[in-house]
Amino acid sequence: MTDSCEITLEAVSSIGQIPAGEWNACANTDGAYNPFVSHAFFAALETSGSAIARTGWAPRHLVARIAGDVVGVVPCYLKNHSQGEYVFDHGWADAYARAGGSYYPKLQASVPFTPATGPRLLVRLGDEAARVREHLAAGLIALCGATHASSVHVTFAQEDEWAFLAKQGFLQRTDQQFHWRNEGYGTFEDFLATLASRHRKGIRRERRDALANGITVHPLTGSDITPDAWDAFFEFYMETGSRKWGRPYLTRAFYDMVGQTMAKDVLLVMAKRDGKWIAGAINFIGSDTLFGRHWGAIEHHPFLHFEVCYYQAIDFAIRRGLKRVEAGAQGEHKIDRGYLPQTTYSAHYIADPSLRRAIRDYLARERTYVQEAVRELTEAGPFRKPDGED
Repeated sequence: MTDSCEITLEAVSSIGQIPAGEWNACANTDGAYNPFVSHAFFAALETSGSAIARTGWAPRHLVARIAGDVVGVVPCYLKNHSQGEYVFDHGWADAYARAGGSYYPKLQASVPFTPATGPRLLVRLGDEAARVREHLAAGLIALCGATHASSVHVTFAQEDEWAFLAKQGFLQRTDQQFHWRNEGYGTFEDFLATLASRHRKGIRRERRDALANGITVHPLTGSDITPDAWDAFFEFYMETGSRKWGRPYLTRAFYDMVGQTMAKDVLLVMAKRDGKWIAGAINFIGSDTLFGRHWGAIEHHPFLHFEVCYYQAIDFAIRRGLKRVEAGAQGEHKIDRGYLPQTTYSAHYIADPSLRRAIRDYLARERTYVQEAVRELTEAGPFRKPDGED
């Protein structure tokens, strides 16, 4: 191997230290586009003050280079808490503290505040791709030691990364979300026709009732997202986020930056009554997936949440020919509305051998539970059964 093929690794403290073109060449390959791993999304998070050291998300992005060229990156943060991750390890931290250990800081290889599956070991295509991937995995473990972190958590990874990291000494964890799949529907009515009668009737009733009281719904993308819509949506986010989380994660500046750099990747579904915005949901558009993120409202009307978050997303995905809608974390109520269980994957390197053994045993039981839950919930889905309910 010549020196020109030597792979060097470096951890940088800002997305701004990596040129956007070089990051994006690693992030979205084979024609696939995931907006959450784009340079613009991380830049919005960090420049806006949403994901920075002061909020407990200190960037430590791992960069692999060959002959000075960026050939791989891992979005990574050094954290002193477990907030905003959606893969819950508070119990691990508490148990380790009771045993006299210090769980924080830890390293989080993820997209902050974003429970959406996507690549985490971002590698530029080429002859060295496999070797770069191995170096990035080893680099995460080395970074764990260099930062005196207890662990590395690669969350909402792709399944192939999950399997690969297991071979590198990472523990395997699974969970579930609820996703809608496009089976080649031409219209929303085509989708409804695949459901059992009571679910079909229930959705039609919910969509009708959601628009009672003179409510209108407006799907906005690109330049159609006006400043007043962004202002209103941030008000919704702050009101709802304050009730759910205590302190919302994202700043107003984050939405300004997304509106400036990623508006074509955003679907903002807004509801209006009496000439005033009253509720909204933000989605991000990938090459084959619509990612639902969060919603908020200042007025609460029956079924409006379902219309704005779930049914409008399905409608948009059908019109755009997208393969799926990922509706975010949690929510078994989504099943009745056509969203079925989907396994999600994370990988965890635990430095302390005793803690690693305890977590390994726990995860083995948890994976069995998740697998069975996915099977049972899928069988209970709303779709028509052969020789069964219409």
